[in-house]
Amino acid sequence: MDDKPRTLPSIDDSAYQPRRTFLKQSMGLLGGSALMSLLPAGLSSAVWAAGTDGLETTKAKLGFIALTDAAPLFVADELGLFAKHGMTGVEVLKQSSWGTTRDNLVLGAGSGGIDGAHILTPMPYLMAAGKVTTNNTPLPMYILARLNLNGQGISISKEYQDLKLGTDASAFKQAVAAKLAEGQKIAAAMTFPGGTHDLWLRYWMAAGGIEPNKDLPTVVIPPPQMVANMKVGSMDAFCVGEPWNAQLINQGIGYSAVTTGELWANHPEKALSLRADYVDANPNATRALLKAVMEAQMFCEAAENKERVAEICAKRRWIGAPAKDLLARLQGNIDYGNGRVVENSPHLMRFWSEFASYPFQSHDLWFLTENKRWGYLPRDFDSQALIDTVNREDIWRQAAAELGVPAEQIPQGKSRGIETFFDGKTFDPQNPQAYLDSLTISSLA
Repeated sequence: MDDKPRTLPSIDDSAYQPRRTFLKQSMGLLGGSALMSLLPAGLSSAVWAAGTDGLETTKAKLGFIALTDAAPLFVADELGLFAKHGMTGVEVLKQSSWGTTRDNLVLGAGSGGIDGAHILTPMPYLMAAGKVTTNNTPLPMYILARLNLNGQGISISKEYQDLKLGTDASAFKQAVAAKLAEGQKIAAAMTFPGGTHDLWLRYWMAAGGIEPNKDLPTVVIPPPQMVANMKVGSMDAFCVGEPWNAQLINQGIGYSAVTTGELWANHPEKALSLRADYVDANPNATRALLKAVMEAQMFCEAAENKERVAEICAKRRWIGAPAKDLLARLQGNIDYGNGRVVENSPHLMRFWSEFASYPFQSHDLWFLTENKRWGYLPRDFDSQALIDTVNREDIWRQAAAELGVPAEQIPQGKSRGIETFFDGKTFDPQNPQAYLDSLTISSLA
């Protein structure tokens, strides 16, 4: 396992004000109308001011990686939304890598780790299946919400600037093969084996005739270290979330071939996941956490809040990157760094619209099917059984009801239906085997 987990500070309850005191102080400082203006449309002050009797705990330790799609956690903290729902002892703690996130989840808050995290959607499944944990020991995990759709990118070293790569990776295959023939090292970087970035990168390469591991080996690099590693020539391409693709371009080190929404429009990305034992012991506190995050997602989605969101994310305690490197792509304005500029892209990061927050089980099935495709899971693995255990869309629906989310913003079913990818391939959740059979490049175990 990589990255030794660090010991996290304990919480002193005396340092926090009770929720009703928080409400009074906030009302006094901001004024009632100002504070209410932070709430998404349709959520009433009555819902907001509801009591919190019955919370089993006011504490939670939540991990995050320095990525724009962790914005709902940053916003929930900065705007006092956790405290608003009675969770006055929430700590949102930076992790150095996805490996560290995993290790601290295995430890749990009681042993110096964390209770939950902003996480790559497949990771809770791989952990629950014991595929990425020490001694293959399963760690029961729950997914409570999706944090975002879209918003990742595949970026290429400026060494390949003349190729002007896009969705078609076939020219890249020839270029890296020529480099390898000259005795030079080649590599493509992602952030965690079997995670979302690994899968987007592999899908893009395979669609262009590149066999991952054989034609272009992959390496694991933590998101905040991607740009520095590209700068010193450690890789030819990488897949990562924002703002690191934008930073690469702003530093003149490379360009974006595609945003991942171009590969699969409105694809699922990060999740809010907690240890199952935390959720089982604290069902009311879990819903309070979730409601705070859901409200933060609504805030992040609103166009008029994008600048505020970028400013929050830019803070050193969160991402520590210039706000300008975050704002443009948050708004859907994408400079690919190769002469291509798209304004108002339909593939911008979504936090609430298009049912972005709801964790569709059909999407989790695709992630597990892709993990089979690349040999991370055996082909006879019972994906649906694990989804039935890990995916807690029922808790999301309970939280939505308590928030008063309008019915039209709540999906009617657990599946989004048949998905279509940029290369014409389709994924029918009713027949994942047909999808696997349609793929010409894979590493089925």
